[in-house]
Amino acid sequence: MRKHQDLKAWQLGMDLVEEVYRLTAVFPSDEKFGLASQLRRAAVSIPSNIAEGAARGSSKDFIRFLFIARGSLSEIETQLLISQRLQYLEDITQPVELIHRVSGLLGGLIRNLQSR
Repeated sequence: MRKHQDLKAWQLGMDLVEEVYRLTAVFPSDEKFGLASQLRRAAVSIPSNIAEGAARGSSKDFIRFLFIARGSLSEIETQLLISQRLQYLEDITQPVELIHRVSGLLGGLIRNLQSR
């Protein structure tokens, strides 16, 4: 079993979860079960999929879960852009930069696992 807590991608994924929860706390109450909920679920899925993949018995499974986590990053970025367009958020620079960092780390992990 791989120690997912030692992976920088997992650690930054956890940071992203905190950031998304902080950002969505200011959303209008009618978005509680809409966009805010969707953003939170997608954010939570990133470190969760990294952890689940790391616990699997094969690199092939781990890679599959890393791709799922990377898909969730794209989902969050899109939803943040929607939130900005709807004027729920003004500046999304910091979370988008974090998304790109995590995505790069996931890409590196995927390449490393594929080369084994």
